[in-house]
Amino acid sequence: MANALVFIDNLGASLKKSSLELLTLARQLGETAVAVNGELNDDAAATLGAYGVTAVYQPSSNDLGDYLVGPKAAYLAAAVAASGATRVLLENSPEGKEIAGRLGIKLSAGVITDVVGVEADGTAHKSVLAGSYNTSAKATTPVAVLTVKANLIEPQPADTATTPEVAKVEVPADATAAAARISSREAKPASGRPDLSEARIVVAGGRGVDGDFGPLEELADVLGAAVGASRAATDAGWIGHDAQVGQTGVTVSPQLYISAGISGAIQQKAGMQTSKVIVAINKDAESPVFEIADFGIVGDLFKVLPQATAEIKKRKG
Repeated sequence: MANALVFIDNLGASLKKSSLELLTLARQLGETAVAVNGELNDDAAATLGAYGVTAVYQPSSNDLGDYLVGPKAAYLAAAVAASGATRVLLENSPEGKEIAGRLGIKLSAGVITDVVGVEADGTAHKSVLAGSYNTSAKATTPVAVLTVKANLIEPQPADTATTPEVAKVEVPADATAAAARISSREAKPASGRPDLSEARIVVAGGRGVDGDFGPLEELADVLGAAVGASRAATDAGWIGHDAQVGQTGVTVSPQLYISAGISGAIQQKAGMQTSKVIVAINKDAESPVFEIADFGIVGDLFKVLPQATAEIKKRKG
């Protein structure tokens, strides 16, 4: 029986970095099982074995992606019963949080979101109130459900590889959960940049870019970074809402966060406070963003960013 169950949604040809982080973290809790949603190929199975996974569960039906989160929560509840896991780990995405909430109701389990660290006894650490406080929480229920932020740790394979046993899990029929079906999908044009929620480096712009994200995109491309934005920039239509970082957008935790032309209001702070290093660029020396920045530049982003881009290109040869 497993101690921890990791949910890997939309399993593709290879595992995402955020999934590998969850597997690395889960090993601290004991024996690890995985519930996947997607076709398990040989490469993915080998990677799971390299990370010490002992059991892999797959849904009996392959149409979970055709619905909203209800059937996924039902599948996970069945996988918990099959694995005997006492801890369930999911990504801290909007969908991951919704699945966690529904799963908590199904299992009468404690749910802890926005987790930034986990100890061997299941104690979870959180950064709360826009990063103003660090808290610790531990569920007192037999099963605990945790959603974990990305970019917290470097993925590390297990010391000893395993050969996971693969089993099918029957997904309980639930007419209410399956009442809404996804009728169509449209692929988002690829930017060539990393996913915002998983990126190790994020370059974000706000009202100060005045509609021109060009200098930010150029810097992001030389750094291999994702491009983010404040709500003011997305509401103005300068960039898509999927780039919004903050309390009502994406929560990021990169190694480096470059803030350009963003005031640093509490809503923005809530989405990036756990970044390892924060560099702020703003013309207003009194901007609140400098209170949370590790390094600050008082200046015009349209002058600072091109200089930084040119210097990085020069050093990269």
